[in-house]
Amino acid sequence: MRNLGSLNVNFITLFVEDLRGTREFYQEVFGLSPAYEDEHSAVFTFGNLGINLLQISEAEELITPGTVANDEAGSRFVLTIGVDDVDAVCDELKKRNVTLLNGPINRPWGVRTASFADPAGHVWEIAQQLSS
Repeated sequence: MRNLGSLNVNFITLFVEDLRGTREFYQEVFGLSPAYEDEHSAVFTFGNLGINLLQISEAEELITPGTVANDEAGSRFVLTIGVDDVDAVCDELKKRNVTLLNGPINRPWGVRTASFADPAGHVWEIAQQLSS
């Protein structure tokens, strides 16, 4: 078997309580149409990565015997998109009625970032590499 660490991550599945509302958010905020959708899921393609929005009622089957966390459990990851101008993207997000969680802020590791959450509570970050 090949070393799994040398392979690409192709899909990330996010559990959502409101598939319709979250799908509409992704269409409006990211300017994408679903690459695939059915009554329980919608897949959006970000470059070479697919984000599968899965109705939470279908999640248990995927991870049993694991436990599906509810939307109040808190965030355990951040999905990051690299951009050329965080401030310009923030202005566009505000026009689309997206509320920022934080930022734009210059981080000590040389990146300017801002974060927002989708309707299911998944945190997205936009990040701009600052010149040295």
